[in-house]
Amino acid sequence: MAALKVGRGSPLPLGATLRPEGINFAIFSRHATKVTLVLLPPGDQQSPIELELDSRVNRTGDIWHTLVKGLEPGVLYNVRIGRHPCPNPAVYRCDPEAALLDPYARGVTVDNNESSRRWGAVPVDKFDWGLDQPLSYPLADSIIYELHVRGFTQHPSSAAERPGTFLGLTEKIPYLKELGITAVELLPVHDFEERFCDRVNPSTGARLRNYWGYDPISFFAPKCSYSSEPGEPGAAGEFKEMVKRFHGAGIEVILDVVFNHTAEGDDHGPTFSFRGIDNPVYYLVDPETGAYRNYSGCGNTLNCNHPVVRNLILDALRYWVTEMHVDGFRFDLASILGRGRDGSVLASPPLLENLSADPVLANTKLIAEAWDASGLYQVGSFPAWGRWAEWNGRFRDDLRRFVKGDPGMVSALAARLCGSPDLYQTSERQPYHSINFVTCHDGFTLADLVSYSEKHNQMNGENNLDGSNENLSWNCGVEGPTDSAEIVNLRRRQVKNFATLLLMAHGVPMLLAGDECGRSQQGNNNAYCQDNEVSWIDWTLKEMNAGLFRFFRLLIAFRHRHAALRRVSFVPLPCCPRIEWHGVKLGSPDWSWHSRSLAMHLSHRNEAGSEEDVYLIASAHWEQHAFEVPFLINRRWARFVDTSLEPPDDAAEDEANAVPVGITYNTGPRSVVVLVAR
Repeated sequence: MAALKVGRGSPLPLGATLRPEGINFAIFSRHATKVTLVLLPPGDQQSPIELELDSRVNRTGDIWHTLVKGLEPGVLYNVRIGRHPCPNPAVYRCDPEAALLDPYARGVTVDNNESSRRWGAVPVDKFDWGLDQPLSYPLADSIIYELHVRGFTQHPSSAAERPGTFLGLTEKIPYLKELGITAVELLPVHDFEERFCDRVNPSTGARLRNYWGYDPISFFAPKCSYSSEPGEPGAAGEFKEMVKRFHGAGIEVILDVVFNHTAEGDDHGPTFSFRGIDNPVYYLVDPETGAYRNYSGCGNTLNCNHPVVRNLILDALRYWVTEMHVDGFRFDLASILGRGRDGSVLASPPLLENLSADPVLANTKLIAEAWDASGLYQVGSFPAWGRWAEWNGRFRDDLRRFVKGDPGMVSALAARLCGSPDLYQTSERQPYHSINFVTCHDGFTLADLVSYSEKHNQMNGENNLDGSNENLSWNCGVEGPTDSAEIVNLRRRQVKNFATLLLMAHGVPMLLAGDECGRSQQGNNNAYCQDNEVSWIDWTLKEMNAGLFRFFRLLIAFRHRHAALRRVSFVPLPCCPRIEWHGVKLGSPDWSWHSRSLAMHLSHRNEAGSEEDVYLIASAHWEQHAFEVPFLINRRWARFVDTSLEPPDDAAEDEANAVPVGITYNTGPRSVVVLVAR
């Protein structure tokens, strides 16, 4: 490497930035008294170069910065931070010997010799986006599909050329297009440490891994192991190529992001970055003892409404939208983003307001998991400014209770089917701000929801103590696998009942990857550490359960064809469907405690001026019923879906193939029926 020339540099932008005259490095640390930039030139024989910054020259306010000339492409870097004197080491956890990752590093390389050490990679953007831009589909028209980058193609049955990677996902675009989804929601892709899981499978003795990735180390850098090429810039380049290919196929990319805590954990955890750079700024800590406030359940809580951290989060989101072209974000434990610097719940959190009004994010989907691990539950009351959508946990719970046959759930079902106005109308939001789901990565799969009444997490090595005990599930008579044809048929029908109600409801449906093919996790409802066949998608299931996949595909296509199912306002506008509620008798819905059935009539004049009528009958009763059907002028009702029937009669290919019905319809036990006027 040529002789380096070190200049003053600039405090902005933060991170490492290529300039014609060299590379500018800038990092925030309010409480540091000494900052050393450590450079690792490319090549196995190179030794790190340490450049101590002069606080009189290389500091502007709380930003330490320098411009280095003569660096070769491929250089890696990190920093050392010291504070002397240190008045309270429990609060100011600076270790001048620790090598720390720059929070603004755009790429990360793992030091295999030191598993806790990360090197920042200097970005070299040579990617050709062409005319690609985020797709900006209306949220109301979306169908979201939640998946894990590795687990989607890692199973040998995937036949992917690059299994478990960003590009491996793109090999399954034809499958996703066939299914009909509009967006993939990826579990965390930010750099995280998967080797720090301390659990062991008690049956095999195998070390378990942090598979899901809800322990971020960097908020800018995509995870290297999701790239088919090791190191940087492979991960960033392949992520961009993945997004470009998805966009070319008309599919949006939404990221599950974790800004509520980091992988550094509590005071016994490792130090990667934030803790060593400026602990009391980045985290909620007791100002006297240094104890971490833990609203995340993971040992620490980010100080999200501190201006510096707020800017970090906003900068990261803007980066993923402008440089990586993603279409939206789902925020893990988003209620933490509304806590103040003392942990209190803020009425108008600055961070959430900033994100809702940011002009760069104006067309970006913002979805909140509106609760945290300390009991703060804000579904329907999340500070939204008419902008934020939410994972509707009430939808999940109410549908689970109704379908398994709990009493007193008909009124709740009606509210969920029409977009949850009880939750969202008063906050100036619309039905599409409700992200409806029955299953997600956290909990049972849909097949397990109807096959297990209890969790079975022994493989996680925590004596079955982890995971929720309140699953609202029902095994249909036998716990786990069974040879009983009657129970197998009932379980299949219950899966179809859930799918039909989900895809017929107003709001935005979200599916868990593999549910459309009957994927099971063997009763594990917390497979966060199972980087194996428990969590991976087994692609032989598509053929094995072809009838179920067909059912999901046809339901999704039906939803796309009928605007009446994609209500855009709670106000009765001309563009919105009219809703009428019925029971076994027309005009007489049974809202009583013992009722277990409800009918919904949606009538709508679409943009072409044609009348759309959809009639949904939902019966969780274990007996048959004869439902009266509304009278139509010059048209008649035809059966599109009946979950009590076997394929192919359970769902018609389209309206033209729907089966005409009379003035009443006989429903089977525990079934859902969809009629369409033609």
